[in-house]
Amino acid sequence: MLSQNEVVKIFQDSGALLSGHFRLTSGRHGDRYFQCALVLQHPNYTETLCRELAERFQGEGVSAVIGPAMGGIIVSYETARALGVRSLFTERENGMMKLRRGFSIEPGEKVLVVEDVVTTGGSVREVIEVVRGLGGEVVGAGVLVDRSNGTVDLGVRTEALLTMEVVSYEPEECPLCRQGIPAIKPGSRT
Repeated sequence: MLSQNEVVKIFQDSGALLSGHFRLTSGRHGDRYFQCALVLQHPNYTETLCRELAERFQGEGVSAVIGPAMGGIIVSYETARALGVRSLFTERENGMMKLRRGFSIEPGEKVLVVEDVVTTGGSVREVIEVVRGLGGEVVGAGVLVDRSNGTVDLGVRTEALLTMEVVSYEPEECPLCRQGIPAIKPGSRT
């Protein structure tokens, strides 16, 4: 089993755990940011992390792994590969999370939901509802990073490889702003 320190080292070595002054998607500011795409660009790191997720759900009868686009696609694929099962992903269509592209879930099929990073868990909960709405059974959720420090409740068994609290501030209360350090907006939603 990978330790939290080993997971942090993988994120640091790949440049995926950033330190500085960041304007987050929520509008809040923080001093740490997880850019999972930077770790997932390395197949060896991705295989190591997703194999660990897969091992945590061995013996659960999983026949498919699903994640939300974009962040969950690679995690779904590599975790499914480690389990020897199908990999699916959901996408937003008109603001709603949906299963598209001819993917299907059979009634009673045991499905593992995965994601790269959770903060509030909103996307993962939407994927869980898609699976259940199609009659699938969600066996759990696996995430690479839980930024809520374990406080997010997804309503299913949840396994996170790295659990930590990422402190954030309203811009008017941000100590980094008070120091005059410019905030940058990383990520895919710039």
